[in-house]
Amino acid sequence: MSRLCEDRVVIVTGAGRGIGREHALMMAEHGAKIIVNDLGGERDGTGTDLSPAQSVVAEIEAMGGQAIANGDDVSSWEGAQRMVNMAVEHFGDLHAIVNNAGILRDRMLVNMTEAEWDAVIQVHLKGTFAPARWAGAYWREKVKNGETVDARIINTTSVSGIYGNPGQTNYGAAKMGIAAFTIITARELARYGVTCNAIAPGALTRMTEDLGMGSGTDEQKEQMSPRWIAPIATWLVSEDSKGVTGRVFEASGRVLAVAEGWHRGPTADPVDDPTKIGEVARDLVRQARLNANMGGEDFDGGVGE
Repeated sequence: MSRLCEDRVVIVTGAGRGIGREHALMMAEHGAKIIVNDLGGERDGTGTDLSPAQSVVAEIEAMGGQAIANGDDVSSWEGAQRMVNMAVEHFGDLHAIVNNAGILRDRMLVNMTEAEWDAVIQVHLKGTFAPARWAGAYWREKVKNGETVDARIINTTSVSGIYGNPGQTNYGAAKMGIAAFTIITARELARYGVTCNAIAPGALTRMTEDLGMGSGTDEQKEQMSPRWIAPIATWLVSEDSKGVTGRVFEASGRVLAVAEGWHRGPTADPVDDPTKIGEVARDLVRQARLNANMGGEDFDGGVGE
């Protein structure tokens, strides 16, 4: 199998468990050097524990890869800067950041507290902005110094934001904000050789196991495994995805799709091999642009391959 991410230095936030862990392991399998970031808190964001991040580092090293654990809070201005600095100081460069960290504090609007709103917005929205801001500044400085940059930002949005889900006004608002952030960032950073895309994953993890996703047959549970999300993220991190930017991909073991506004756009069967996903993803983007040219809604306003 060809290694898509050979020597790419990648920060993956929230990489100690679930989807982030699968991202880190697959990217490392494809040759990336990984900063495994995870605060190690509970699902609601309380507490800290570096051991999940350290465990993923151990798994990567056991397969012959390179990784280092980081326990910074993604929503911390200084913590986000430390993550970027750690990548550059430890591995000599930074090529991609995957903003995956998140928490849940679900509540119906009329019962939601200020703390429940603030915590979710802080982790998801600021926790996407702060690492991307410091990474973007690093890449801009490289270009100003005459260096060539081919870098990536991959954010994590959600169908709860794009399509809406009762009981998640805080989470959905943050995730729709991330989708908008992705589109604007793609336009701003294109001049520096940076692409920015987002993934709306559907997976059975610690975050979702008690939300009705943990029921069903073994086959249905397998379709919701977080391992189905990692191939599109791995491909987006690779040099092969250059030219695809400002897009939101909906991904699970049931479907791979491009979001078009508040609608699901073109779809394809999911692919579990990132070396084969490029052709599928590009075809979805081409179909989405064709839809836009025919008068349909184009989610990113025309940015993309």
